[in-house]
Amino acid sequence: MKIKQLQGIIEAILFAMGDSVEVSKIAAAIEQDVPTTKKIIHNMMDQYEKEGRGIRIIELEDSFQLATKPEMYEYLIRIAKQPKRYVLTDVMLETLSIIAYKQPVTRLEIEKIRGVKSDHAVNKLIEYNLVCEVGRLDAPGRPLLFGTTEEFLRRFSVTSLDELPGIDAEKMETFKEEAEDEVQLKLDI
Repeated sequence: MKIKQLQGIIEAILFAMGDSVEVSKIAAAIEQDVPTTKKIIHNMMDQYEKEGRGIRIIELEDSFQLATKPEMYEYLIRIAKQPKRYVLTDVMLETLSIIAYKQPVTRLEIEKIRGVKSDHAVNKLIEYNLVCEVGRLDAPGRPLLFGTTEEFLRRFSVTSLDELPGIDAEKMETFKEEAEDEVQLKLDI
């Protein structure tokens, strides 16, 4: 098959599926190996960008998805009913960052880190499809384990969890000292 034909098939697959599609499944559909398929898709991504198209292909872990460019959003809401905008509170962002960096993590572990109950924040993050249940811990009570979703990657414009910023060692040491001072202050009272 010619490259243009393969690109057309890939475009049709991504358009029809709507959600992300694993590169291995695309490769099987077009009867190519995974590296060749990735190369074709990356060329399509470059071509879409160069042509200034209103759509783009995004990469999420080992999957690809056809998506609208963010700068086209204002035009879309002129046609469609304005979608509900979710607001992430500081509590929810704190909870989400704990889950993103520590996953898979139990609710109890989240609460130990935060120092307060986190049921509401976790439930809202699940409702917003940023967090999901990824299994159960093999421990008494079999508590649920939570992790981030593809929607999390999409919303925060990262292709994988490896792209999350690292934690600065100096800041971490400062936070640790502040926490120890706070504990000591409570013990002195």
